[in-house]
Parts: sequence; structure tokens; C-alpha cells
Amino acid sequence: EELQRFFFFSFTEWEISEWSDQQAVFTFLYDSIELTITFGPPVDGAVFNDNPCRKIVDMSFESLLDEENAPLSSCLVQRLIFQFIESQGSWQAKCTTMHHLPQMLHEASLVVNRCRLLGEEIEFLNRWGGKFNLLKTEVDNTKVKLLFSTSTAFAKFEVTLSISANYPSAPLAFTVQKRIGSLGHDEISAVLSNVPLGTNYLTRMVKMIHHNLLQGSLIVH
Repeated sequence: EELQRFFFFSFTEWEISEWSDQQAVFTFLYDSIELTITFGPPVDGAVFNDNPCRKIVDMSFESLLDEENAPLSSCLVQRLIFQFIESQGSWQAKCTTMHHLPQMLHEASLVVNRCRLLGEEIEFLNRWGGKFNLLKTEVDNTKVKLLFSTSTAFAKFEVTLSISANYPSAPLAFTVQKRIGSLGHDEISAVLSNVPLGTNYLTRMVKMIHHNLLQGSLIVH
């Protein structure tokens, strides 16, 4: 607890499972990601948390998720987090001593937090999508497929969104496949271009499609 208070920024997405002079182990996302940091000799004269500040000689992230049995939304969240981790290059190169740990853990927490909330959005749409004429929500690697259908507008179409680790801070690339009716890419694009970036971006996109194009319609199976 003392170490966690020392590391505290505005929030954390990690737990300390081990801390010694030799190594530290942190877990993220309900123990599904493990970060192991190996310490080396002390840095001359430097202090960290009232103890000698040590060099960091190795650092590794490992996924502990059981992908065969985990929800597809959880698999997507893991892929995006590791996409971000790999995009940063060598974490050890920019985190060379214990002094760098708080900032590094904060940066990792930010992306874990964003991706975790995305997973919760997908689970929400899986459960309540029918309220928005959303017949099915599917995850395919790092793509999310949304199948909308209506009876009064006599339309059925699928929107496929490409998700990246910087969600929800950048617009999502998407494609539209018509199944029934005339609603297609132009109509969807006109709606989605007006959805602001930020928290619950995916859910707000679904709600805007429903509100502007499908409201009052019934689902067509």
C-alpha cells in the first residue's frame, strides 16, 4: 500500500503482486496482464521511496488471458493493449531506473483504462443493442462488426469499424455493407462524422445511427 501511494497519479489500473530488491511484478486488467521488472545494482547516491534507487535491467509484459474461453471483447482489449505496448519500442530504454516507474505505469494505465472501457462498451451493446436496432455485435480480431436492421425503414446493413489502441481519440475507419434497402456508406458517414471523439465513442456512434436513421423502427431478423 505504501508503494501504491508513492506511485499514485490521478488513477491506477495496476496492482503490485511482488516487490523486492531483485524484481517487481505488476498486474493489470483483472490479473490478465503481467509486467515483470528486473532490478540491477543501485544508482550511486539516488534514493527511491526511502530506499536505494536501482537500475532496471529487464522489463517484460505477458498476457495471462485464457483466449480460448475469454469473451471476444476481452481478447480485443488485450490485442489493443499489446498493440500499444509494441508500438512504443523498447520500454526499458526509456525506463532505466526506479525513478522512471511512476510515469511508465501511468502511461500504461492510461491505455489499459481506455481499452477496458471499450470492452465494457462492447458488452453493453451485446446486451442492450436491440434498443438501438442493433441486431448483432461481433468482434473479429481488431474489428467490430455492427449489424443494424429495421422493418419500418426496410433496411438491414452492417458497419465494420477498425479499432486501434488510440481509441477513442481518433476517428474510426469503417466500411458499410448493405443487406436490405438503400441505407449505405454515404448516409452512415454523414451521421458518424458528427459524433464527437471521447468517452463512449462507439456507443454514441450506435445511438446516433439509431436516432438519425432508424428510430421508431422494429428489428428485422
